[in-house]
Amino acid sequence: MLERIGARRVVLIAALGVAVLMGAFAATNLAPNTVYYLTPTEAKERAIPTGQTVRLGGLVKAGSLTMTFGSVSVRQMPTFVITDGTTEVQVVATGAVPGLLREGAGAVLEGSFSSDGVFIATQVIAKHDEVYTAPKAGATPSHRTTP
Repeated sequence: MLERIGARRVVLIAALGVAVLMGAFAATNLAPNTVYYLTPTEAKERAIPTGQTVRLGGLVKAGSLTMTFGSVSVRQMPTFVITDGTTEVQVVATGAVPGLLREGAGAVLEGSFSSDGVFIATQVIAKHDEVYTAPKAGATPSHRTTP
């Protein structure tokens, strides 16, 4: 009887050990694929060094988005301010900007800070709300279609 209970304990401990190892292996392999971003306040508190690639997330400040479409000008890169309600960061987007980017909407930016504190975004990901309203047949949705 004692041998049978001892064998059960060994099997149970071995199964638990395998489960822990599999969990640790899965967590280690999935960690690089998680998307985490800093708010402007967190970035300021951590004093992110110039040139270090980070993700920055927040809301595009109302009245700050400037984009030039279809014209040749000295400043063609979109600029805006991203904020978390406490801290504001000036952003210059060097890559493609999604059509959903608009003032008051959330955005996640990937890039680095320049020496003057401006965030140079190489990638801009616009967040969208979860509200979906299907357009009527043959109609173009009029809400949230302009930047």
